Amino acid sequence: MNNSINKQILLKSRPIGEPKESDFALVETQIPEPGEGEVLSRTIYLSLDPYMRGSLSANKSYAAPVELDSVILGGTVSQVIKSNHPQFQSGDFVLGRNGWQSYGVAKGETLRKIDPSQAPLSYSLGVLGMPGLTAYAALLDVGQPQPGETVVISAASGAVGAVAGQIAKIKGCRVVGIVGSDEKRDFIVQELGFDAGINRKTQELYPALQEAAPNGIDVYFDNTAGVILETVLQQINLGARIALVGLISEYNATSPPPGPNLRPLLIKRALIKGFLVADYQHRLNDFLRDVSGWLKSGQLKYKEDVVLGLENAPRAFIGLLRGENFGKLIVKVSDDPTANKLGTQPD
Repeated sequence: MNNSINKQILLKSRPIGEPKESDFALVETQIPEPGEGEVLSRTIYLSLDPYMRGSLSANKSYAAPVELDSVILGGTVSQVIKSNHPQFQSGDFVLGRNGWQSYGVAKGETLRKIDPSQAPLSYSLGVLGMPGLTAYAALLDVGQPQPGETVVISAASGAVGAVAGQIAKIKGCRVVGIVGSDEKRDFIVQELGFDAGINRKTQELYPALQEAAPNGIDVYFDNTAGVILETVLQQINLGARIALVGLISEYNATSPPPGPNLRPLLIKRALIKGFLVADYQHRLNDFLRDVSGWLKSGQLKYKEDVVLGLENAPRAFIGLLRGENFGKLIVKVSDDPTANKLGTQPD
């Protein structure tokens, strides 16, 4: 790696429908200097998440749009190179939002220090980061699962769904996961302990759900919306709760999709609530305590899908929106100096 060059991936054009690699551009610039109260850090891991699709569009979304010819936004784990902030020093590892670039400058108050002795650094972008907090707070605070209830989760092998399903099992629920391949179905049942899995691409969803959830559905953790939500609504129980966490089925749509029949929400007096993780930062300490404890006890398992090299981020992101990843998708941008200490970090 050339230590004097900062590689960046910029948004060259706003995608129409599914993003194309030509919508992105890899450029090289000088490494920036931190100003007063700022920190310069080297990106080790970059998180790729479905919500980023909204930031590539000029349309109004909960994700602020990225300006053309600007660095694409994204969560990062980095190592501090130079600090002008009293809480950070060279060598510290930090969680921040440096985006799709190999070096970034950020205000110190926007960073959180990471202890590499507690867990692999990359976990702070997944099971111990935003996706994990999303799973934890959306399931427990919105879904409010009770022992013996049936919980259904879409995109169940992904970074959010896999954690949500395992927490539901820890809480004593019957858990059904909906995924996009037989391999992912086997993984959530055999490795993660889900009670049943459904391959939405090869199984007819309505009868498969009836068989997997014979007592109806009490909690639906929705990462996708679309036809899965429409099918689930036909099988919800009285007082069901639905946490609307993601809209993966709609992110590349060029026109508004047709909506599901919401009549069952009225008849079953069900609760459906939109969820944004930014509203649940007050749950961060509880989340870190509980989920790190479940990881250490072996009650919760975690899978990563690691892509090597910043230049491969656009192709990996396009694949993410197609459901091609298997586990939490991250890009390894540069060497991880802690990788040989815990022995569990991505290669």
